[in-house]
Amino acid sequence: MAGIADFLDSLIGGFDLICYSLAIGSLFWGLFVLRPWHYQDGYSAALLQKTITLLYKGGFWLAAAQLFKIILKVWLMTAVLERWPFPEFAETTQFIGGIVRTILAVVLAGYCYRYLSKNPFSKQHWITAGIVALPMIISGAWLVHGAGRFENQFVLMSLTVIHQLAAAAWIGGVFQLVNIWLLRSNNEISAGLWPLLLKRFSTFGIASVAMILISGLPIALQYIDTWNGLIGTGYGNLLMVKVTLMSIALGFAWLNKSAVLAFGFSGNNHALNNRVPYYIEAETFVLVTLLFTAASLASQPPAIDISNLTASWQEVLNTFNPQIPQTSSPTHTDLIAGEPGRVAIVGQVPSLAATEWSNYNHNIAGIFLTLMSFFAMLSYVKKPGFEYCKYWPLGFVGLGIFLFFRSDAETWPLGPIGFWESTFNNGEVLQHRIATLLVFVLGIMELSARITKNPHSKLPFVFPLLAAFGGLMLLTHSHVGFQAKSAFLIQVGHTTMGIFSLILACGRWLELKLDRPGKDIAGFISVAALFQIGIILMFYREPLY
Repeated sequence: MAGIADFLDSLIGGFDLICYSLAIGSLFWGLFVLRPWHYQDGYSAALLQKTITLLYKGGFWLAAAQLFKIILKVWLMTAVLERWPFPEFAETTQFIGGIVRTILAVVLAGYCYRYLSKNPFSKQHWITAGIVALPMIISGAWLVHGAGRFENQFVLMSLTVIHQLAAAAWIGGVFQLVNIWLLRSNNEISAGLWPLLLKRFSTFGIASVAMILISGLPIALQYIDTWNGLIGTGYGNLLMVKVTLMSIALGFAWLNKSAVLAFGFSGNNHALNNRVPYYIEAETFVLVTLLFTAASLASQPPAIDISNLTASWQEVLNTFNPQIPQTSSPTHTDLIAGEPGRVAIVGQVPSLAATEWSNYNHNIAGIFLTLMSFFAMLSYVKKPGFEYCKYWPLGFVGLGIFLFFRSDAETWPLGPIGFWESTFNNGEVLQHRIATLLVFVLGIMELSARITKNPHSKLPFVFPLLAAFGGLMLLTHSHVGFQAKSAFLIQVGHTTMGIFSLILACGRWLELKLDRPGKDIAGFISVAALFQIGIILMFYREPLY
């Protein structure tokens, strides 16, 4: 069970940050964007109640996530150490800080549920909620990388708390914009509030992003002291992923701000009502993935601490070097023969068969995706003879079957290790199994969506949702081992594909939602991202270690 505990620990970290953003972002939204004590006649009861509900539910779920993280750590340590970790674990900063934050999150959520929800227009109750939240915000300082540093500990802890606070204000505000649009669509608020709150949040969002950058830069400079540390370590790689995702989210924010400005000049609300809501939905995909990436980053050793295990920029570039795909595979017997030496605790013996087996898997998967993206492009040609190209999602079904047999050859159905034993005792195998199921289901659902005659079918929206989840899985995918450099060289390819998976998801989502010409542009970007994932996989080469 150690494998599943380790995997869940990385996922619950992302969920924890989502809950934190929902609670703190909703609090800041009420204090600085809504300011209900000034607009008692302009806000409906539904607006205030829904805002406060998201606040206290985020707080309660944050407490549950913190408590679950502690339980997972106990479970993991018990499985690894083969004994109960108490009383030693009870004396650690992680345990004490986690328990304290759990209690403080419950106090915040309880106050908002008991008092703020009954007095939603009261300035005093909103300010009191902010004061109650302050100890919970500060308590997070003992759960970050900075708490374990010997140098600049106080500065790093403080900067990280400010960084998290600014990110929660921005991301939680975007969650609230989704809430506002849902209320607007259901006619639970006046139509005039939509552009008004968009304009107010625009200014607030700029301030939040500025604070994210101001606080994040010194942290990055402290943990990454060389260009090689940025390019050649898992910490640096995930930091670049964060920057990339943030840039994409800011691109959507710029489109939203442009629409608000255009509405202010011309009074034309077409873009405001028919494009901006869907840009915000796509931005939400990006920001949720960003939070899970941030959680993965927190589990990586800072680059400054592993300078002797840093990959060179030449080694990193070599992972993307174009080369002829490997279309022949070692025998299963050769693979199994080299496994004991390759996975030994000490004196690991490199296994050429294992490396070539993995290369073959990735390269064949790349050929699948490249061909599928080609037929996907042809499916947009509205001429006789191209109508059969719409069946391109069948490639996902074939790829899923291929991966089921090939991903983990030392396990069932090819290897001696049982299905359930391997799934729940190895985090990497568990992730592979989830990814395989995801690919198979993706093919079935998208094929059904493209051949359905029902114009109101919701099936087309399954593809972008599953693609976004697949991107999230790739960005949290880990290869645990003692060779951090080799693990990183594998990770860098997965994280790059994770970014393109997210672009694929956002593009397809917007293709389904937008009008023209945005629909056509988004569709092309989506297929181009799929093609790029295929190219990366076709050129994939695993480091021999």
